[in-house]
Amino acid sequence: SLSYLDLKSIKSQNYKVVVDCVNSTGAISLPPLLDALGCETILINDEMTGDFAHNPEPVPENLGDLAKAVVDYKCDLGIAVDPDVDRLVFVCEDGSMFSEEYTLVAVADFILKHKKGPTVSNLSSTRALSDVAKRYDQTYHASAVGEVNVVNKMKTVGAVIGGEGNGGVILPDLHYGRDALVGIALVLNLLANENKTLSALKATYPTYEIIKTKVQLNPKMDVDNLINLVKNAYLNETLNEVDGLKIDFDNGWVHLRKSNTEPIMRIIAEAATKDEADKLIKPILSIINENYA
Repeated sequence: SLSYLDLKSIKSQNYKVVVDCVNSTGAISLPPLLDALGCETILINDEMTGDFAHNPEPVPENLGDLAKAVVDYKCDLGIAVDPDVDRLVFVCEDGSMFSEEYTLVAVADFILKHKKGPTVSNLSSTRALSDVAKRYDQTYHASAVGEVNVVNKMKTVGAVIGGEGNGGVILPDLHYGRDALVGIALVLNLLANENKTLSALKATYPTYEIIKTKVQLNPKMDVDNLINLVKNAYLNETLNEVDGLKIDFDNGWVHLRKSNTEPIMRIIAEAATKDEADKLIKPILSIINENYA
């Protein structure tokens, strides 16, 4: 049992929520949880057919129906999960996206209020987690991409909370795996304690935008050499080579890594705006094009 979870506080709010179950197992697991939390729950795409109602990845471009339902039904928030319920994304009461990157940030905000200790996410996740950890005078550690790498780093540093920026929350007090259900309970508890709407909660966190691009790799490209060329251009910045190359700037970061599943190199950048993030990526693409055009 999680001693810091205040069921009474959550129940007193009588939250009205709409859930996009994407016609998968969320339709089984979420209703009992939300019922126990005293929520009035509306389900969409809750036919347990496994025939996904839309692309099942819980990212903004796939959550239009959910955002519309939140506004139409005058809900306090919307909840989206992936088919196996280990990724969690919220939609604010006004239909705006809370952002999958901020799910873990909000959960960490709640946990660190009750329990001090290190935080962990992967190198491609938002800097906002590190910012929130600093508010509580706690440390932040980055791992290589992949749930197993996050968990190993969490065990090494004794993290109290960790996860991935794709909406994956890992709470060691419960188990070392991504879990949307615990994320829902903790974020609702945070909202209840703070007596805030979801959009008001998001406004308390630093604003960052992440952009992702990929470079198609052809057989003549030497990825290690390519990453080395980029590294040599940024020797004055803070570099991390645990998983590809991450370059940390004052105003943002760029992470280059080879995909394990397809012949591409992923380039992810974060800054206060998409425009600024784009400006961080451009010179790197130039280096790649100059050498492999």
